[in-house]
Amino acid sequence: MKQRQAAELMRAVLEQLEVRRAQARMGGGQKRVDAQHAKGKLTARERLVVLLDEGSFEEYDMYVTHRGTDFGMAEQKVAGDGVVTGWERSMAGLFTYSLRISRCLADRCRRHTPRRSARSWKWRCAMAPVIGLNDSGGARI
Repeated sequence: MKQRQAAELMRAVLEQLEVRRAQARMGGGQKRVDAQHAKGKLTARERLVVLLDEGSFEEYDMYVTHRGTDFGMAEQKVAGDGVVTGWERSMAGLFTYSLRISRCLADRCRRHTPRRSARSWKWRCAMAPVIGLNDSGGARI
C-alpha cells in the first residue's frame, strides 16, 4: 500500500514538474513567440534546436526569474527570464547560451550576467568551446 501511494505521489510531482517545464519553455507566452515570428526571427530555443543535435541540449537555470519591482515588473514573472544556458551533450562538448529578448523582463545586469559569468567559468575550466547567441532588442531604461 505504501509503495502504491508513494508511486502515485511521485507521478503527481512529476506531472507538476512537466507543467512547470512546459510553461518555462514557452517563455513570455505565445504572444511574445508570435511577435518574434512576425519579425522573421526564431525564439532562442528554436535557434538552439536548429543549431544543435536533436536531444543533445541540457538546459541549466530554467526557472530563474527577475527581481525587478518597478513599473509593474513584480507581476510579470517569467521562468527562465532572458537567457537559455546549457550544455550540449555531444562529442564536441559545446557549452551554449542564447539570450532571448522575447523573454527579457528585467535588468540583465542583475540576473543574466551572473548566469553567463558562472557558466563561462565552467566553460574555461572544461576548455570547451562556447556558442553565444544574442538578439538585442534595445535597452530598457
